[in-house]
Amino acid sequence: MLKIWGRANSINVQKVLWCCGELNLEYERIDAGLQFGVNTTPEYKAMNPNALVPTIEDDGMVLWESQAIVRYLARKHGLGTLCPSDPNACADADRWMDWNATTVWLNLRPIFWNLVRTPQEKRDMALVNDSRNKLAANMAILDAHLANRKYVIGDAFTMGDIPLGTAVQRWFNLPIERENFRNLEAYYQRLQGRSAFKQCVDVLPLS
Repeated sequence: MLKIWGRANSINVQKVLWCCGELNLEYERIDAGLQFGVNTTPEYKAMNPNALVPTIEDDGMVLWESQAIVRYLARKHGLGTLCPSDPNACADADRWMDWNATTVWLNLRPIFWNLVRTPQEKRDMALVNDSRNKLAANMAILDAHLANRKYVIGDAFTMGDIPLGTAVQRWFNLPIERENFRNLEAYYQRLQGRSAFKQCVDVLPLS
């Protein structure tokens, strides 16, 4: 059986759990990271030398990096659906996944860590405000892109929506100022209609 190491409140673990939910995959999840430890043990670091979560083991295949895991599972179990079989559509999904990792997450992470996981007296609010403005600019790009699409590559939900969906969920639930991005709000509502998203990602409070 597929094994997933990682705490359920990790945004990166949630990507993998959501992917599994969309694919109706059975798995065993082992708590790891932060208060659970495990990820700093020699045994875990032998699988993932970065000592981060998630890591998976699937029929002898050990893999880390959340988006690589999502791609792997989507190609293995959802080729033609979650992973588009058309090369152009697949590349489009890949593009938005990478944009989330290289752009959106860099601006979301300082906000999340300061407002959710840092005591109030230790928060860097100047960084939060600067990151919020940058993240809002990112969300404006996504909002414009979604003007005539249900999902990031068209009318079908794909792996391209999973990383961005976890970021959009934080955007709408962090205690920050938000612009009125109507297309983005409609997208979030569509994601909320997906049972795997509700069960694995859209869980409050943020922690």
